[in-house]
Amino acid sequence: MKKTTKCMAGAIFILTLVGGLFLWTGQEEKPPDRSVYEIPGTVISVDNTRLQGTGLTALGVQFLEVVLTGDPFKGTMVSADNHMMGQWDLDEVYVKGDHILVAVQARAGKVISRAKAINTYRQNWELILFGLFALLLVAYAGVIGLKALASFLAVLLILWFFFLPGLLSGTPPLLLSFRVLVLLSAVIVFSVAGLTRKGLAAFLGTLSGLLVTLGLTSFFGSMFELGGMTAPFASTLVLTGHFRLDMQGIFYSAVLLGASGAAMDIAMDISASMDEIKAKRPDMGMGELVRSGLTIGRTVIGTMTTTLLLAYSGGYLTMLMLFVSQETSFTRIINMKLVAAEIFRVLMGSIGLVMVAPVTALLAGFLLCLPKFRGKPKPGLNIPVKSGSGGDASE
Repeated sequence: MKKTTKCMAGAIFILTLVGGLFLWTGQEEKPPDRSVYEIPGTVISVDNTRLQGTGLTALGVQFLEVVLTGDPFKGTMVSADNHMMGQWDLDEVYVKGDHILVAVQARAGKVISRAKAINTYRQNWELILFGLFALLLVAYAGVIGLKALASFLAVLLILWFFFLPGLLSGTPPLLLSFRVLVLLSAVIVFSVAGLTRKGLAAFLGTLSGLLVTLGLTSFFGSMFELGGMTAPFASTLVLTGHFRLDMQGIFYSAVLLGASGAAMDIAMDISASMDEIKAKRPDMGMGELVRSGLTIGRTVIGTMTTTLLLAYSGGYLTMLMLFVSQETSFTRIINMKLVAAEIFRVLMGSIGLVMVAPVTALLAGFLLCLPKFRGKPKPGLNIPVKSGSGGDASE
């Protein structure tokens, strides 16, 4: 079984890398005569004469001279415009020496127009941070860390190249989300736990939580009267031409996606703990093992629901600070559309967790207590055991 698990993890890792390389190569194909390239560069001079200060932000255009530091125009100097819209969350004011990403339009290998400043170039530090994460994960978890890293990359590819394009194409969001989450749960759980009873219990427990969350989301979503426009950039998405998207369904999909991670986590916690208990106490019966699993589940749920609350609250910390500073009434706060949407997220995820724990405990107790399959003994391999040794000839 260990060999099967390692082979499966290796296969997932190889398929992830090959698939990622194939898709990445396809995205980078450029027309031979005229292309738009996004290339890093270094700012060597700044002209702020067309910027107008409006307190803490600015409006207008910032003119830059940039030396490109990436291929295919490495070393080329270009003029770039940085348009300021007065939006603090999007605008960036650059100074000499900043490393930025610019969009360059070229034809026949030559720049044909002014470049456009896009963002500060953060990619290298992001890669360093990801490398640190991968190093610590593998150093601590070993082979399991490699499996987790492979599943991490596989999830990114599935979401980016299958789930998001599916939503944009108009596929019913909840149906697509459930299909994708079943696939993701299988990839994550079985790549880490292997094709084992422990993995099967965690997978089925996760599905039970997803089904409950799906049903409750569909019912209570209509009661909350949330149209789905509370998510960041939802309005921007619609105004860019996607008028026919089911934004309410996409919001429900986001709730389901957010709850799936916590459901998977608690299912694996309970299943792995019960598997360890059964390994240490092979004589333990199903009833006692299930009771142990339920006890573990109660403890884990006690902290996991609070974890969800803290995770979602952290994303809206400044909004909560504004409420406190304005002494907004509690009644007004909880009836606001944005706040109601976050309450909906937290409670849907928490209810899913409450359902996952007992179902996983029951499934794990049943599966782990099933008798192990033993193949037919091969002739000539039976080794007799001396009497009085206390051994069992069947072993």
